[in-house]
Amino acid sequence: MALLSGAAAWPLGARAQQPDRPRRIGVLMSLPEGDPGGQAEVDALQQGLRDLGWVEGHNIHIDYRWPGGDIERARALAKEMVALKPEVLVTRSTPATLALKAETSTIPIVFVAVAEPNVSGLVESLGRPGGNITGFTNFEASLGGKLMELLKQVSPRLKRASFLFNPATAPYAQSYLRSAQTTAAALAVEPVASPVQNDADIEAAVTAIPRAPGGGLIGIPDTFIQQRRDLIITLVGRYRLPAIYANRVWAPSGGLMSYAVDSLDLLRRAAAYVDGILKGAKPADLPVQQPTKYELIINLKTAKALGLEIPPTLLATADEVIE
Repeated sequence: MALLSGAAAWPLGARAQQPDRPRRIGVLMSLPEGDPGGQAEVDALQQGLRDLGWVEGHNIHIDYRWPGGDIERARALAKEMVALKPEVLVTRSTPATLALKAETSTIPIVFVAVAEPNVSGLVESLGRPGGNITGFTNFEASLGGKLMELLKQVSPRLKRASFLFNPATAPYAQSYLRSAQTTAAALAVEPVASPVQNDADIEAAVTAIPRAPGGGLIGIPDTFIQQRRDLIITLVGRYRLPAIYANRVWAPSGGLMSYAVDSLDLLRRAAAYVDGILKGAKPADLPVQQPTKYELIINLKTAKALGLEIPPTLLATADEVIE
C-alpha cells in the first residue's frame, strides 16, 4: 500500500522531466471498441495518467486493442500488442491478462479487474507477485452472497437466484457461488449455476427462470455476458424478472440494479503503477491491490417496468439512482 500511496507523491520534478521520445503503453481492454462502459474506463485511466504528468500525444503514446469477450481474438491481439514493444502493458479482465502472460515474460503488465490472480497463476502471491505481472483485483469473496442479499431485498419472494456466466471467460464463477451458499440458508434462497456459451444459451437460461415462481437473475463480473447485456436486459424485461449485476454499466443500460467494485477507481489507481514502472519500479515488488470502493446503482425506471418497489432504506444507501 505504501508503494501505491507514495506513487502519487513522487517529486513533481521527476514528473515534469520529459523523455526524448514519448513512452509507449499498450492497453488490452475487455469489451468491444465503442462500448460506453469500456470508453469510460479508458477515460479514467487517461485521467489518472494526466494527474501524474503523462499526457497522450505529448510524453506517452497509448495503443488500444478491444477483443470483447472473444478469447481467441484476445490471444491474437495480445500477440499483436507485444510485437509493438511497449514499455508497459495494461490489461482489463482475466482472459486478456492470461493472453498477454502467454506472450511475454519480460514486458511489465498491470492488470485491472482480475479475479483470483494467484489462483490462475498470474502471480505467485498477492503480497509478492514475482515475475512481470501485478495489478488490481476486482474479486471479493463475499460478493456472491451480497448480490443475492440485495436481490432478496428488492424481491422478498425470491427463492432461486440463477448466476449467469460463461465458464471460459469467468473461470472464477464457483467462488461467487460458494459465497452465495454461505448466505443461502439465512435468506431462504437457492443459488443456481447457469453457465452459458452463446446467445442461444443465454435465451434458454433466462427463459427457464420464470417456469417456477420465485426466480431471479444475478450476472457476475464476466466480459462475455457484459458484452451481451442488451440481450439479457431485454429478456429479463420480457419475463419481468428481478435481476442484479456485478458491473456498473448494467444499470445505466437499463438493468434493474448493479452492485460492483468501482472499476473506474481501479483504472485511475492503475495509472500510479504504470507511472512507477515507467520510472523504474519492478512489477514483482508492487503488491496486488484489493478493491476499496464499491457502488450500488438502482434504475427506478426499470423497477417500475418490472413491477418492483425498491425499499426506501435501499434507495438511501445507493450511490446513484436513475430516474
